[in-house]
Amino acid sequence: MEWHHPMRALRVMIRNKARHLFGKSEPLKRVAKRLDQQLGTALHVAAAAVPALIQPRPLRLTVAITAQCNLRCIGCRYGRDFMRGSQLPLGVVLTLIEDAKAAGVELLRLYGGEPLIHPDLPAMVRHAARIKLSTYVTTNGILLEQKIDELFEAGLRNISIGYYGEGSTYDRYVQRRGRYARLERGLEAVRRRYGNQVAIQLNFLIMRPSCNSQALTAAWKLAERYDLTFNTDLIHYSLPYFTEGVDRELQFREADRPQIVDLVSELMHLKRSHPHRVRESLASIASIPDWLLKGPAMRVPCTAYELIWVGADGSVQLCYVTFKLGNLHQTRLRDMLFRDSHREACQNAFRLNCPNCHCERDSRVQRDIPSRLRYSGIQGIDPIRSRSKRGPTHGEVSMPARRPGLDA
Repeated sequence: MEWHHPMRALRVMIRNKARHLFGKSEPLKRVAKRLDQQLGTALHVAAAAVPALIQPRPLRLTVAITAQCNLRCIGCRYGRDFMRGSQLPLGVVLTLIEDAKAAGVELLRLYGGEPLIHPDLPAMVRHAARIKLSTYVTTNGILLEQKIDELFEAGLRNISIGYYGEGSTYDRYVQRRGRYARLERGLEAVRRRYGNQVAIQLNFLIMRPSCNSQALTAAWKLAERYDLTFNTDLIHYSLPYFTEGVDRELQFREADRPQIVDLVSELMHLKRSHPHRVRESLASIASIPDWLLKGPAMRVPCTAYELIWVGADGSVQLCYVTFKLGNLHQTRLRDMLFRDSHREACQNAFRLNCPNCHCERDSRVQRDIPSRLRYSGIQGIDPIRSRSKRGPTHGEVSMPARRPGLDA
C-alpha cells in the first residue's frame, strides 16, 4: 500500500515509540498523546491553506454488523427501512478485521442495529482480540444478561450503551415495554459477574425530550450506580439512519437555547467535578449549543480522515454520513484504502464538502484553533462559563480500572 505520507508517518512513529518506551506508564502515555494532538492541530492549521496535506489515516473502524434490532427507537430507522434485512457474514467481517489491522486501524467498533443479535459476534470479538485490535461493542444492553459470558470469554472488555431516559420514558422512546428494566438487569449482571474488568460507557442522548436537569440527573445516577463512564451524544440531523421524529419532536429550535445552555452548564460542572468519569473535553461540551442549533452551518473542519464506516450491507464509506468507497461484497477493504478516491474523500470531508454533521465533535473542536479558543473561553466571553448556576452535586465514586477508548 502506498500510504506513507510524511505527517502520517511521523504520528504513527510517535505512537509506536510511545507504546514501546512508555509501556504502562500513564503519565508518559499522556505526554505522548498530547504531542500527537499538537501534531494534529498543526496539521489542521497548515491544511487550511494547503488541503492536500490531509491524507487518509484510518485509526477507527465502525462496523454495523447487522441492521436488525430488537427495539424501535423513535429516532432510528435501523430494524425498519434502513438496510432492512442486511447482515454481514462472519467471513466478510473476519477479512475486514485483518485488513483494518494491516492498515493501521487501532480501534474497532461493532454496532448495528443491535449487534448482540448477530450470532457470530463472539467470533468477531475473539478474532479482533487474537490480533490485538482494541474493540468495543455499542449495544442497547437489552441482551447483556444472556450474552455477556460468551462475549467476555471471547475477549470483550469495552462496551458503550445508548441512554434515552429512565423507566417508562426509556420504554416510550424505544417503543417496547419493560426494556429499561432489562437494560438495568444487564448492567447489574455485568458488574456482578465481572466487576470492573468490563468498562462500560453510558451515551446520554441529548434531544428535546431529554434536555432537562431531571433527565441528566437520572442518567448520572445510573452511571454512578453501575460505575459507568459518561458521554453525550447529540440528536443527528444528517445521518441517513436517524429521523427527526413526528413534527421534528426530537430536534431543537432556537427557542430551546436557554434549556440547552442550562443542561450544558450542568454537564460542565460534572466534568470539572468528575473528570475521569466524563471523558469529553470542556471545550467540546461548551460547543454543544452551537452544534445542536447551527446544524450544517457549524463549520468546524472534519477529522473523518481517521475514520472508516461499514454498513450491514457491506457498503464502505469514509464516515457515517457519506463519501462512499466501495462494497465488501465486491472489493476487500485493503483495495479501497489509500487510493485516490480515499484521499479525495478525506480532503472533501476536511473542507466540509458534505452534508456536515457533529460526529467526532470533540476532536474537531480540539484541532481547530479558533473553535478551541472560542469554546475554552479564551477568546471573547463564554456565556456558559460566566453563568453562576451550578449543576447538581454528586458524591465521588470509584472509577473503573479500565476505560474504553471511545469517541462520540
